[in-house]
Amino acid sequence: MTTQFAPVSTARPLPSSDARHAEVLDFLHYEAELLDDLDERRWLTELVSTDIVYQVPVRETVERARGLGFSENTFHLDETYGSLDSRVTRGETKYAWAEDPPSRVRHFVTNVRVREHGGGQDHLDVRSNILIFRTRQEQTKPQLLSGERRDVLRREDGALRLLRRVVYLDLTVIGTHNFSLFF
Repeated sequence: MTTQFAPVSTARPLPSSDARHAEVLDFLHYEAELLDDLDERRWLTELVSTDIVYQVPVRETVERARGLGFSENTFHLDETYGSLDSRVTRGETKYAWAEDPPSRVRHFVTNVRVREHGGGQDHLDVRSNILIFRTRQEQTKPQLLSGERRDVLRREDGALRLLRRVVYLDLTVIGTHNFSLFF
């Protein structure tokens, strides 16, 4: 079964002059910096809510009448805080052979739109486009992963944290031998 994109607020995006928009941009830029620097432990503990929902649904090519082709039940990743913590912990050990030496990764975040969330003042809906550039070992051809992220950020103890992320990849087939990166 395929579905449309996850629902988001239908409110107009906040103007770039809104302080919340600037705060979200700072959050996303800092997040990209931590992930590019392979500082996944800090990303998890500083920026991710303990009740996170983190999903990358499978995409298939379908006729326009059948929607956008994203599965409601099948995911490349369907993570919780516990499973994200397990992935980060494994990467910190000497047994993470798939990522030793680690990939070289760069996150490009663009087209950021911030909206008020129906859940109240402490929540923001954020849509952004993501391009991940990745090379491994001596590869000369990079892997490129692009898509749209639909996030819900929640204010916890005065700081924004990632409460929900659904990543809608533009690819139907992911040509990478492992999926150890974070979007």
